[in-house]
Amino acid sequence: MKRMLLIGLFAALLTGCGDPKLDATTEASLQESSKKVAEKLSPDEKKQFSADLMLIALSNLSLGNTSLVGVQQSNSLSLDGKTAADVNTMAATIRAATEQKKKQQALLEIKELKSKAASAEIAKNELAKFAVSKSRLLEQQADKYSKIAQPVIELTVQNGTSHPVSRAYFKGTIASPERAVPWFVDAFNYEISGGLESGESATWQLLPNKFGKWGKIEAPAGAIFTVEVYRLDGPDGKALFDAGGLSESEQARLDALQNQYGPT
Repeated sequence: MKRMLLIGLFAALLTGCGDPKLDATTEASLQESSKKVAEKLSPDEKKQFSADLMLIALSNLSLGNTSLVGVQQSNSLSLDGKTAADVNTMAATIRAATEQKKKQQALLEIKELKSKAASAEIAKNELAKFAVSKSRLLEQQADKYSKIAQPVIELTVQNGTSHPVSRAYFKGTIASPERAVPWFVDAFNYEISGGLESGESATWQLLPNKFGKWGKIEAPAGAIFTVEVYRLDGPDGKALFDAGGLSESEQARLDALQNQYGPT
């Protein structure tokens, strides 16, 4: 009997000397026990403990608990009887799961961006079949209602693809052969009335907005106007081929993701 009493006393002493635990029976008891747990911690451990509690609470909120009562109940179930070390382990598990989810999403985004870039390269081969055999930039004299002359883009094209085209997208460039930097670059597009069937040719005279960039071009007389196709739409209005590739922001995003998570 004496031996049993000694064992019981020893167990009680061990329990009393153990790390303090959270009491999440009520919100008040959780707050009070959190203070007691924190009292036994170093300053750095207190900061970590506070951050861990906040993360667990936010995690419970993100699990679909939209009400305060629901969050409190989840906190009670997950935190009751836990020590600071237990809380840290729980938080570490949440952080690891969050990081894994972020990585999976990042790898998927990398795959999508690389696929878009690869599709643009493939599209260039098809777009080359939609030939621009003639491109001229003319200027109509200003009428009596405006002092600004009307720019005219004259294009002759042939649809060498195997698809009907409803709209064509172009990039126009004005440059001098001896200069590395062009005088003017801008994109424009044309919705083709009736479309352009495979094998058909057409000559168009397009009138860009004379009050915009096209009406303010400053280039010497010897500069050359060239036009390249960067996208074609089919009869349904959706892109058949698009060589636009990644925008600057998308390329920067891809570079940043690959630096962090590596290429896929």
